[in-house]
Order: sequence, then structure tokens, then C-alpha cells
Amino acid sequence: MGRQQLVAMEHPNMIFMREAIASAQEGLAKKAGGPFGAVVVKDNQIIARGYNRVLIDRDPTAHAEMVAIREACKYLHDFQLHECDLYTTCEPCPMCMGAIYWARPRRVIFGCTREDAARIQFDDAFIYAELLKPFSERRIPMITMGREDALLLFTVWEQMADKIRY
Repeated sequence: MGRQQLVAMEHPNMIFMREAIASAQEGLAKKAGGPFGAVVVKDNQIIARGYNRVLIDRDPTAHAEMVAIREACKYLHDFQLHECDLYTTCEPCPMCMGAIYWARPRRVIFGCTREDAARIQFDDAFIYAELLKPFSERRIPMITMGREDALLLFTVWEQMADKIRY
């Protein structure tokens, strides 16, 4: 089968994955961080792009998905990505998965798996394992303090008549 026939058989949304890959390539060229890129798509249009910016921003949360989600939310003037798709070059890490679930896109389409990432030393398996451990057994100590005072904030929130739930 020739190249033209293969391209014709390709999934029509592969163009968006190619754009996520192009974002990752841009980040690599700038030595911004790891080989990760993402785009957010709404109504068949790219509304946001991101590449891993951990190194240039000196920000451990500046993963491609986080950058794209932040940009898309600004574009939409919303904190959720209703009817949007997130294309990313790799299965999202636990941090990005949390942000994705809070942003509530319609779906996530990814290229490489977490196992592929682990092979190049981007291994998040220890985070998944840490989250299952009791607080006292985690690598980074998790200590609860001031709960009674902090619970007062929850009471204020519960009683707010004009709160916006998310």
C-alpha cells in the first residue's frame, strides 16, 4: 500500500494529534522540558496548545496538558472544557489527570503510554503507588494540623448562597 493510500485511511482527527506532536517538537527545540505536547480542540478547531515548559518556567506543574488546559480555559472564559477534546502525546501523569478530571473535557486522546514514558525515565508509577499508601507511610510526610479551624472555612462555603459549584 502506498503512502497516499495510508494517509487516506488515517483517522480524520489524526491532524490534531500531529499538532500535539508539533507542539512537543517546539518545546524540545526550545529545551523547555520533556517530549510532551498537547492541544485542546472544540468544534473541530484548536483553541489551545501546550508543550512541557517545566525547565524554562521553573514550574513542576507546567506539563503540556496543564499549559493547554490553562490556555483553553482563558480562551473560553470558563473553568471547564465542555465539549472539548484534549489531544496529548502521552498518557497524562497523575497531576495532569487530576486537572483533566476537574476541567471535564469530553475525552482525552493520547499517543504514548505511561510505560513508554517510563522507558525514557519519565516514570510516574511511584506517584500512583504513593497515593494508595496511608499518610504516615508516604515518602513525603503528610501531616494533618488545624483541622477544626480549617473546617470553619467549609461551613462558610456550605452557607454561601451565591457560590458557584465546580
